Amino acid sequence: MTLLRYFTFLLALLGTPLFIVISALALISFYSADIDVSVVIIEMSRLSDTPLLLSLPLFIFAGTLLSESGTPQRMLKLSRLLLGWMPGGLAVVSLVVCAVFTAFTGASGVTIFALGGLLFPALVKDRYSEKFSLGLITSSGSLGLLFPPSLPLILYGVISETRIDQLFLAGILPGLVMLGLLVAYSMKKSPEKRQKEKVTWPDIVTGLREAFWELPLPFIVLGGIYGGIFVAGEAAAVTAFYVLIVEVFIYRDISLSQLPSVMVRSMMLFGGIIVILAASMASTNFLVDMEVPSRLFEFIRHFVSSKYTFLLLLNIFLLLVGSMLDIFSALVLVVPLIVPIAEGYGVNLIHLGIIFLTNLQIGYCTPPVGLNLFLASYRFEKPVVELYVATFPFLLLLMGTLLLVTYFPFLSLFLVNILG
Repeated sequence: MTLLRYFTFLLALLGTPLFIVISALALISFYSADIDVSVVIIEMSRLSDTPLLLSLPLFIFAGTLLSESGTPQRMLKLSRLLLGWMPGGLAVVSLVVCAVFTAFTGASGVTIFALGGLLFPALVKDRYSEKFSLGLITSSGSLGLLFPPSLPLILYGVISETRIDQLFLAGILPGLVMLGLLVAYSMKKSPEKRQKEKVTWPDIVTGLREAFWELPLPFIVLGGIYGGIFVAGEAAAVTAFYVLIVEVFIYRDISLSQLPSVMVRSMMLFGGIIVILAASMASTNFLVDMEVPSRLFEFIRHFVSSKYTFLLLLNIFLLLVGSMLDIFSALVLVVPLIVPIAEGYGVNLIHLGIIFLTNLQIGYCTPPVGLNLFLASYRFEKPVVELYVATFPFLLLLMGTLLLVTYFPFLSLFLVNILG
């Protein structure tokens, strides 16, 4: 069995898909402990009956439709008309548009590729330095992951069995703090004597008219859930149907002939998530049966008695995980193991979820192997080392937000306690 485990790790190093590695380790572990391996199949069946899981494929489909349509261009145009007058106007517009777009698509790479080609030349033309522009787009590519209806928030809720509507509320204030710090820095770095565009009311009316059908999306999700009209799964269904009608039949950005390929791409992403999740949950069951989390908690508590020291070590660990794994894999692998340990230290699971997402979001642009760094390097044809330097000041601001989120739980729990 030990030889089989070593062989499985070798397969992982050779690039074998993650779900195969996790499933193999789960099967080997159950077999070696003389436990019926059918528990893996049972876990998959149990996942298929999870009501909250219904919202994932629907939000993924809606996000894929938005990313394939003309939505990024319309959002950018309207935001520039409404916010372009501010100091650092285009940089502020870039941050806001990236945050909103990432919240709905849930994929940082999609934001960099969909918006980067529009924003980078515009920022340089507006006399921002190339270094600043690269750092801004790279670090804001994952900026919206704390805002509803973020897919990672939903996935964390499914894994930790935490209410998704409360997680949606919990991410709003920390997300706004993070966005506010980056906006303030961007305003400070605004080019001197920047030529302001003249915006007239007819221009604004035209921009509003063009984006008219997409503007209600946040209100459909948030208003529906917190108005007591929808649960999360129903909100996802309404959102997917609304986006389908708007992008295919009203704007006609996506033709009926393109629709099957969009569905295939979105369901491939969901399929990867569900298979990894099922395999991970099976492995988690084995760890629980073997009392690994409780033993690990006792071991950690022997060296770390303070809740705040534990949170500091957790942040370091999650930043490393976030820089090496995509956010969905990181969640399904780490959350089941950390949740019981965090509960032992009295950490609120809603607060823990926001800490998780903040860390993994920052991990995307953390050197040396953060995913955003390599995506931006490929997209803009720049050396990755240049991206390390460009993102450094933004990374410091994001780290500052992480400390605030970690040690001031009211940022995550304030809206939950009032509205949840």
